[in-house]
Amino acid sequence: MSNFEAQLDEVLTREVPGLTQILAVERLSGGASQETYRLRVILHGEETLLALRRAPGGEFTEATPAHPGLAVEANLMRAAREVGVPEPEVHYVFQREDNLGDGFVMSWVRGEALGAKIVRAPEFATIRPKLARECGRILASIHAIDLDQYGLRSQLSEMSPSLFLDQMLERYDLLDSPQPMIDYAAEWLRDHLPEPSKLTLVHNDFRNGNFLLEPHGISAVLDWEVAHIGDPMRDLGWICTNSWTFGGDQPVGGFGALEDLFQGYEEVSGTPVDPEHVRYWQVFGSFWWAIGCLGMAEHYRTGPDKTVERPGIGRRSSECQIDCVNLLIPGAFNLLEPEPVDQADMPTVTELVTSVRDFLREDVMSQTQGRTQFLARVGGNSLDIVLRDLAVGARHRTEELDRLASLLDQSGSLESQRRTLSRRIRSREIALDSDALKFHLRQTVVNQVAIDQPRYSGLRQALASADGL
Repeated sequence: MSNFEAQLDEVLTREVPGLTQILAVERLSGGASQETYRLRVILHGEETLLALRRAPGGEFTEATPAHPGLAVEANLMRAAREVGVPEPEVHYVFQREDNLGDGFVMSWVRGEALGAKIVRAPEFATIRPKLARECGRILASIHAIDLDQYGLRSQLSEMSPSLFLDQMLERYDLLDSPQPMIDYAAEWLRDHLPEPSKLTLVHNDFRNGNFLLEPHGISAVLDWEVAHIGDPMRDLGWICTNSWTFGGDQPVGGFGALEDLFQGYEEVSGTPVDPEHVRYWQVFGSFWWAIGCLGMAEHYRTGPDKTVERPGIGRRSSECQIDCVNLLIPGAFNLLEPEPVDQADMPTVTELVTSVRDFLREDVMSQTQGRTQFLARVGGNSLDIVLRDLAVGARHRTEELDRLASLLDQSGSLESQRRTLSRRIRSREIALDSDALKFHLRQTVVNQVAIDQPRYSGLRQALASADGL
């Protein structure tokens, strides 16, 4: 038993009524921003499962406007459970003196969380046509939670749409990784800020992949870590953000229609849904997650959890950016084709990378399970990105630099030119309706996502849109 497991056993047997022993502790593969564990325990004389959610590396973290903390998350789950939202029972919230970091233990709820399975698995064929409506009903219940009754008004930050946008731009600027399409989306969002009729509790991460599903319906809503008080339509737009459709052909989580989502919401809330209001938050969702992905890469560089998963997620920023392209500036572009590989070296760099990728997928994955198997898959996917970059990346960046020199009428490194373009977009020195700007952004983002994830649905949508011109 590790020191962590021994300390966990000591704390939980002392603090959770009826818990007498921890039999096993297993870290799960899910949870990019927090650690998740499955605990096998003796509770009230019977063997059962519990779940543990903990800050990365067992850190103690200070609450921020963007992340109110795991103790508040536990309170949110308790409040939601009381008003009928499907939630696990929270058994214990860690205290500082427990020396386990921030986290809490809850009952284990069965259900499928993998978004791709929810979209495609045959066991969910009956519930899928009803699922968007159920999501709407659950969101309306969340938005109706009494903030004062559960002490949430003092625990959560209040963010109007304009404040939320400013907060994300501040976070983006601190990352110091200029991505002109992110700046373009930010300026569009600034020009189209909505006026919400009221501010409510916002889950802020309710989507396919963040709830557990059984064949009869949703069994638990997960991951409340970024909840705040704000525009409730943020939640409706987020579940319709393309990143969370997992290749499905329906706009709501890949499994449902907008009309069904809106109908379920209106049935419980009594409030009509404005589709354009929701569309604003779809754009914001892709903008938000584009920055979130960059943050994962930064966390890999500086944070305590330096797993192969974080830089892989960092490369997903281009997926979100192509979604912004599709929503805001669809149109023509040229998709670069790989050039023949020079076979002068033996073996080639491509062959070396391919051999390591295949080792991870064919040998490591077949001999491992759980999180190690998952990370081996992620590692293989990252090496696929390297292979595609070797094939076309240099030409992609050269052409991007040439376009930037023409657009900005100046020379410089690729990083400095990107930085200049981002600044000029934000200052409106370049108009958002500039055809040259829009073509450059489309061309750059399309070819970047073709390197990072050529099977992403947003790229297919961009190709279909261009073919239809």
